[in-house]
Amino acid sequence: MSNQFVDLHCHSTASDGTLAPAEVIQLARRNGLSALSLTDHDTIGGIEEAAAEAASLGVDFLPGIEISCEHPRGTMHLLGYGVDPASAVLRDLTRRLIEARNDRNPRIIRKLNELGVAITMREVEVESGDGVVGRPHIAAILVRKGYVNSIKQAFDKYLGTGAAAYFDKERIPPREAFDLIHRSGGLPVLAHPVQLRAENDAQLERIIKDCADLGLIGLEVIHSDHTSELVDKYSRLAETFGLLKTGGSDFHGTNKTQIELGVANGRRVPREWFDALVERAGREKAAMKR
Repeated sequence: MSNQFVDLHCHSTASDGTLAPAEVIQLARRNGLSALSLTDHDTIGGIEEAAAEAASLGVDFLPGIEISCEHPRGTMHLLGYGVDPASAVLRDLTRRLIEARNDRNPRIIRKLNELGVAITMREVEVESGDGVVGRPHIAAILVRKGYVNSIKQAFDKYLGTGAAAYFDKERIPPREAFDLIHRSGGLPVLAHPVQLRAENDAQLERIIKDCADLGLIGLEVIHSDHTSELVDKYSRLAETFGLLKTGGSDFHGTNKTQIELGVANGRRVPREWFDALVERAGREKAAMKR
């Protein structure tokens, strides 16, 4: 039955998705999902709205966030599940990360202007709904104005790593990220390990072991970037290191048109993975109160 499935990785207009938090929950309900975690980049701004809509529609909900960490190659993202939106630690972190984004975005706009692209910071803020501005908002304007034909082309030509108007954003050391997630009541899970760009399996295992030593709780096994072979590999690694298995689509709405909420490269995420996270989060919170 469809209600046996969940999505533990998705984004709303609070960061770089195109559906409002409540609309993401509504879509989850239409798609037959029984539970969801909203994991916007660097912000918990959509959690309150999503949680309220989930309660009204009978969709089980787990607060989440996605944080970028320093990593020598590829990208390392941590998902924080069960974080307390009222945590002062978490609010300080998100404020710091959003300020860093706000420093980067005008630099991108200035570079685009130098390259002959007519775009303003205010246009991008409007595109984001005056929320957290991300590169997909800039890309959407480039498409609408005819500078590129697609979001993908916008990233390839202007906004992606190494492209003409690319500037990196602040990333925090993994040790600090793990500590902050734990202190805010959350469970750190390594997102889409394929994006670490490990040179070989031995290097991948070392990275995961290092993360486990820092307090890693889970590994994202199912993801839209993961082939069947990778799903099998990451499942074995999760078992090897005693990690919870998680998964999600990484849904962004029309910013990633090929991704459907609740489906990750043809696979669905089983309900028991959500339940295991909730149970573990409960145990962690109880331990913190002792």
